[in-house]
Amino acid sequence: MMLFLHDASLYLLYVALGLAVFLAIERTIFYSHASGQIKSLLDALKTKSPLPEFKEGDVGEVVAHAFANGLHPTASQKLADDVAEQAFIRVQHQLNQHLWVLDTIVTAAPLLGLLGTILGIFDTFTALAKSGISDPQGVSAGIGTALLATAIGIGTALICLIVYNAFLAKVERLGDQTKLALLQMSNRNA
Repeated sequence: MMLFLHDASLYLLYVALGLAVFLAIERTIFYSHASGQIKSLLDALKTKSPLPEFKEGDVGEVVAHAFANGLHPTASQKLADDVAEQAFIRVQHQLNQHLWVLDTIVTAAPLLGLLGTILGIFDTFTALAKSGISDPQGVSAGIGTALLATAIGIGTALICLIVYNAFLAKVERLGDQTKLALLQMSNRNA
């Protein structure tokens, strides 16, 4: 039974690592796409050309929609501020989406690895108690297998921590660029 639980903890760690890789790829593509949209908005504002068209729900569309619905010349300053703030909150929500999963994996993976190690060592000592110390090589192999769970858990957490922190830095940069675009749109009409 303990060996089954040890194996289950390893499989959960593999699933967590796979999920982290999938999210890393998805968020990288999303942030690259969002960065290009914000850059094209800033370029359009800088050259005073028409704003580009975006698909509904895109980061660029949220910012451009704010311009169309509140940052136009006839809008009051209060309306313009409210619309800009709403757009910024919507963009921040999109940028931070799914990052909680990586944060959870960073916390849970080492604990799950430790649990797998404890269960594996428990199983090894149970087998040792039944058969005696007649096979030291078998005991060593069992402990080595048990420690594999800790190594995978710590490795998974380390990879996720690096990716998570890189994404937080990217979210902050994109948030700043979004604020800049919204401010420039607001000033464009002043």
